[in-house]
Amino acid sequence: MWLRTTAVFTALCVTLAACGRSAAPAAPAAEGAASFATAPALALGSSSGPAREPRSAPLVTDSADGVHIEYHVYGHGEPAVVLIHGWSCNSTYWREQIPALESRYTTVTLDLAGHGGSGRNRSDWSMAAFGQDVAAVVQRLPNHRIVLVGHLMGGPVALEAAPLIGERLIGIVGVDTFRSLGLPPPPHQVVDRQIAAFRSDFVGEMHRFVPLLFAKSAPRAFVHEVADDMAHEPPRIAIATLVGLNSMDYATLLPRIHVPIVAIDSYSGRMVSEARIRKLAPGFRLITLGSPGDFLMLEAPREFNPILLHEIAALANAGR
Repeated sequence: MWLRTTAVFTALCVTLAACGRSAAPAAPAAEGAASFATAPALALGSSSGPAREPRSAPLVTDSADGVHIEYHVYGHGEPAVVLIHGWSCNSTYWREQIPALESRYTTVTLDLAGHGGSGRNRSDWSMAAFGQDVAAVVQRLPNHRIVLVGHLMGGPVALEAAPLIGERLIGIVGVDTFRSLGLPPPPHQVVDRQIAAFRSDFVGEMHRFVPLLFAKSAPRAFVHEVADDMAHEPPRIAIATLVGLNSMDYATLLPRIHVPIVAIDSYSGRMVSEARIRKLAPGFRLITLGSPGDFLMLEAPREFNPILLHEIAALANAGR
């Protein structure tokens, strides 16, 4: 089996596990068209029954390369909390957090290019390009202070967006991410070898890989639903995104970030190295939850939400 505990495997987990959940698969959209995936009714750990659909009308802005980026705004107040999904996800995957956040803060979700309701007419699928998507949305917000929250691949995207946002940014919260932070980029030939299975059988490899990202106790129907949805991401975009993630050089990026970075991580066996990351980001903090899966916001929202709220409040108070 190609999956091994290596830097490349860790980076793949960061990318692939960033997907969250979405609808029972629909027919793949035509290349160049926006994808309007709908999230499924099942919500792990939810106390409120079926998952909620967004209640705010979608807004649209243009990224630096002209791609339309769709986003939603909920609630009001400072700071604005911008929630960044991961690969093959869309803005609805944070819906279990929106009710808790919108009563206290301006809460923003967005679809990165190639995902959800945003455009696909892009050739650069690097994390830097996704960071431009986030920066474009933040530019439309009137808030004076910003907190970025990124789930798995959304974490590296938040790091790329940080220098573009500037002094308005007061902190970054990563969720089940940053496990390869501080490691050098793997050689291109290693990346190519590791993603060869996705190139040859994208759908099949998704269904083999995704169950490894969940706790063994996760409902199999839910896991299959996630894998099915992820398999409907255009391989052209998905594979290019994997290459982009594995090409990131954190050693040159982190010195440009001057705000606190917090990681909320699951106990999944692929732990964040706090000591290694602090060599590049001295103020980095790690919080580890007992949940064994890589989808804390979906699998354990009752445990996760209070911690997320606490960390956002701490960043807001420190930034006053």
